[in-house]
Amino acid sequence: MSEGSASDGTRAAGPAVPVRMVAAEDLETTLAGLAPAEAAWARANGFRAAPGSALALPGAGGRVARVLVGLGTPAQRRRERLHLGAFARVAPAGVYRLEGDLAPDEAEQAALAWMLGRYRFDRYKGGRDDNGAGGEADLATPAGVDGGRVGRIAEGVFIARDLINTPASDMGPGALEQAARRLAGRHGAVVTVTEGDALLEQNLPMIHAVGRAGPEAPRLIELRWGREGGPAVTLVGKGVCFDTGGLDIKPSSGMALMKKDMGGAATALGLAHMVMAVGLPVRLRVLIPAVENSISAEAMRPGDILRSRKGLTVEVNNTDAEGRLILADALALAAEESPALIVDLATLTGAARVALGPDLVPFYTDDDGLAVELAAASARAADPLWRMPLWPGYEGDIEPDIADLDNAPAGGFAGSITAALFLRHFVGGVPWAHFDIYGWTPKARPGRPKGGECQAARAVFSVLEHRYGGA
Repeated sequence: MSEGSASDGTRAAGPAVPVRMVAAEDLETTLAGLAPAEAAWARANGFRAAPGSALALPGAGGRVARVLVGLGTPAQRRRERLHLGAFARVAPAGVYRLEGDLAPDEAEQAALAWMLGRYRFDRYKGGRDDNGAGGEADLATPAGVDGGRVGRIAEGVFIARDLINTPASDMGPGALEQAARRLAGRHGAVVTVTEGDALLEQNLPMIHAVGRAGPEAPRLIELRWGREGGPAVTLVGKGVCFDTGGLDIKPSSGMALMKKDMGGAATALGLAHMVMAVGLPVRLRVLIPAVENSISAEAMRPGDILRSRKGLTVEVNNTDAEGRLILADALALAAEESPALIVDLATLTGAARVALGPDLVPFYTDDDGLAVELAAASARAADPLWRMPLWPGYEGDIEPDIADLDNAPAGGFAGSITAALFLRHFVGGVPWAHFDIYGWTPKARPGRPKGGECQAARAVFSVLEHRYGGA
């Protein structure tokens, strides 16, 4: 699967091969329940139910009788979340079905893991993917699982992955706008775009300042969908399509992955797809400030003072702290409608990675009830999040001498927290959560191939489902 496609996990043709997921501590019990020849084959091949391991057991006529998939020990299982994705990645073409007693949440997570594990990004490859998996391998929808719903969630993840994986040569602000328009066309949403100097006319000056040096005009992409009278939910995604750092230029090593600096925008679009495809009864608004942070005579300079949509002035002490500038204008615009919830997603700080690494997403909110909901959803959706503090003791760090706010306080301490404190100034008391995502899987893991990743979206979607119900 690639290019943002996902099936519902079913295929009618041919008999389905049983797949048994085996925990290490249950290995002997499992083998005792198999046919003697199958158990002997598993022992002869040294199957120990190690995490990610898989063994096909031979049946009559040279067919596969079943596949054993290892889950490892309890300690090993705590390290991964989407165990079946490892086998799905390499499974030969065919139809498979889960066997054994699985709780409904386990079965749903296994179905999602399968779909996410089958993802391929092959837009730039001429032949078959080189991982050895040939053709389509489908998992029959487990009993009690809504395969269509799980497929729509997986497709939202694929949309985000595809956008992040696409290089900046093919994913500038204009291409990001077209991606939003394609998504809107699928769901009957409406897109409006404010571009170039019109940003100044519409009082979005910091989006203009960050993007005016780029080869493509900066823009604010706005998508609206949903029923009148429903609860208003606004998603804001950072859309820096490439980040050189501006005049405070990054070293080459720092630019290597900057095609993913629009990961927040990609994730917002993936999440929007989940909401629209499932039909949540909300009024959805998506705001994406789309720019390139480039270098030219038009580039903003260190020491410049920018005036924001909200009227607050910002001293630019580092042009490489541009993401919070474009988000600030978009958040101020979002807050003017007083929605029930604002969620912003951004590949914002390296400090977040230093604190929590690439897998665990820090989030910030003043709403304790929302924080509890997000923590529960994180566990439910196997989408790891960790609440971080909006520590008021650091407010002084973002208050310079000659402006209201500083975009890059000196010292480097608590960089993810000070960025979140900066953004909070622009939401105006509206319920809000900020996610400082990485948007990338640096090393392949079950259900997560190396490359662009849609982080936090499944957890946020789970919160919205539990709050607002189904279609």
